Amino acid sequence: MKRLVLISVLLCSYPLITLADDIASAKTPQAKGLAIAQMAEDRNTGWQDSEAEMVMILRNRQGRTSTRYVRTRSMEVPGDGDKGLSIFDRPRDVKGTAVLTWSHALKADHQWIYLPALKRVKRISSKNKSGPFMGSEFAYEDISSQEVDKYTYKYMREETLNGKKCYVIERYPAYKYSGYTVQVMWIDKKDFNPQKIVFYDRKRKRNLLKTLTFKEYKSYSVRGKIFWRANEFFMQNHQTGKTTSLKWKNYQFSKGFTKRDFDKNTLKRVR
Repeated sequence: MKRLVLISVLLCSYPLITLADDIASAKTPQAKGLAIAQMAEDRNTGWQDSEAEMVMILRNRQGRTSTRYVRTRSMEVPGDGDKGLSIFDRPRDVKGTAVLTWSHALKADHQWIYLPALKRVKRISSKNKSGPFMGSEFAYEDISSQEVDKYTYKYMREETLNGKKCYVIERYPAYKYSGYTVQVMWIDKKDFNPQKIVFYDRKRKRNLLKTLTFKEYKSYSVRGKIFWRANEFFMQNHQTGKTTSLKWKNYQFSKGFTKRDFDKNTLKRVR
C-alpha cells in the first residue's frame, strides 16, 4: 500500500517537477516568464468550484467610504476559462444586482449584468472591459479568470517583497481592447501566489495606473491538494486617488455547481 501511495504522489508531482525544470532551463526571458506563469496556473488548477462571501469597501479621494456585501460563485471549465457569478446583497441601491462572467483563454470574455430596477439582463460590451466593475477600482477584465494564454510574458528579475522571495515578470495582454499595456507581477517562489500586480494604462501611453496587493493568504485542502486564497485584494488607483478593498471569507469548495448555475437565466433568479 505504501508503495502505491508513493507511486501516486510521484505521478501527481511529475507535472510540477517538469514545470520547475522549465523555469530553471529557460533560455530567454520570454520562455522563463511563461514557465513561471504556467507553474502558477498549474498550482491553482483542480479546485473545480467554490463559493465565498465578499465585502467591497470603496474609498474616494477625500477618504469617504461605502460598503457593499457580495456573494460569489466560481467554477472551473476544462479547456477554457472559469465561470464566475457575483450577487450583490447590500446596500439597498445595489441589492439584487448580479454579474456573470464566462472567461475564455483565447477569445474575448462574455459578461452580463442583471439590473433589478429594470428587470433585465444587459450584455457588457467586449470593447468596454476596462470600465469600472460596480463603481470600484477593479475593471471588468480584472474580475475574470486570468488564463495563461491571455498574455505574453517576460521574466525581469528576482526580488524580496514583504519577506517573500519572488519572481518579477511582465505580462502583456493579448486582447486588443484591454485597458492595460503591461502588468508587472510579483509571484512568490514557494507557493507561486501573486503578491502584487502593477498596471500601466493603455490610454495614457503606459503611465502608472493601479497597484493590486494580495494580503493574508490562507490555505485550503480540496481532495488532497492545497489551494491558496488571499483574504484581501487591495486596489489603489494612482490617477484618481481612489481605492477598493475586497475582503473575502467563508470559502467553500466542491459545491457541485454545474453550467446551469452559470447561465444567463441564473441572473434573473438568483437572490
